[in-house]
Amino acid sequence: MLEKSAPSSPFVAAMSTRIERHADAYAEEVAVFVDLPGRLRRHTSELPLLDTLTRHVESVLGTYDPPGIRRAGDSLVFGNLYAPVLLQTASGADVSVDTTELLTALIAAEVEFRGPLRLSRTQNRQLAETYERLGKPLIRAGLPAHAALAFRRAGSLYRIDEDSDAEDRCGLALSRARRLAQPAAWKRAGGLVPDLICGYGYRPFRMLWLVVLQLLLFTVAVALRADQPLAVTLYQALTNYLNPLGIGDTQNLRVGGRALFALEAYMGTFTMSVFFALLVRRWFRL
Repeated sequence: MLEKSAPSSPFVAAMSTRIERHADAYAEEVAVFVDLPGRLRRHTSELPLLDTLTRHVESVLGTYDPPGIRRAGDSLVFGNLYAPVLLQTASGADVSVDTTELLTALIAAEVEFRGPLRLSRTQNRQLAETYERLGKPLIRAGLPAHAALAFRRAGSLYRIDEDSDAEDRCGLALSRARRLAQPAAWKRAGGLVPDLICGYGYRPFRMLWLVVLQLLLFTVAVALRADQPLAVTLYQALTNYLNPLGIGDTQNLRVGGRALFALEAYMGTFTMSVFFALLVRRWFRL
């Protein structure tokens, strides 16, 4: 286990000890959830644990009355509690982190985030990075709802720092964590669709692959119902996707061909509308 850095003052040392005690108690409650049998755990919500987490954080905040703490530059108050987790995740590799250390860092971050001390811009940035780096280990520990909390906090702090790319990165991670936290398997499977199509709106250019797939499927389907060269069918499918063809343009189609073109036109209008809406949001940060 990596060594924690020394607290900067007796008050910080006392508060760190208090946070560690609450983290130890909370880790025991979390262990009960994590150790549930597979099927039972998949149908058990993690959200009640977050209510317990809030109570632990509020208990610490009730005694958090800092007597004018002197900080080393723009350092965070509980940097000694974050150090073990941050050092282990510094390489970016998918390493396994002790659950108690994770929960200790999460409670400390919540105390720092919600505490009475006003954070500078540098401290906001450091705390945002701490929250973000806690997210993936929490997911690997089987606590995706806790990871969602961490990513949500990180996103809000990046917004204060006016870092839109980091905010979007955390927004995507938050959406994925929320999907994993769903107790129902069909909800987790259903939530995977918007992730694959457009990255929950944070990766709009993925929709271009959907456009290509739709054009390919409709071209093949219409070609099977057409008495005309394949090149003509391909041109019609490409044109109809954005600009619906008229009756005179579809005279060489057998039964069902016009219905396919009509369906393609509706699909094209819907898909491109969503694509441009997401693109405008990304470009102009609406």
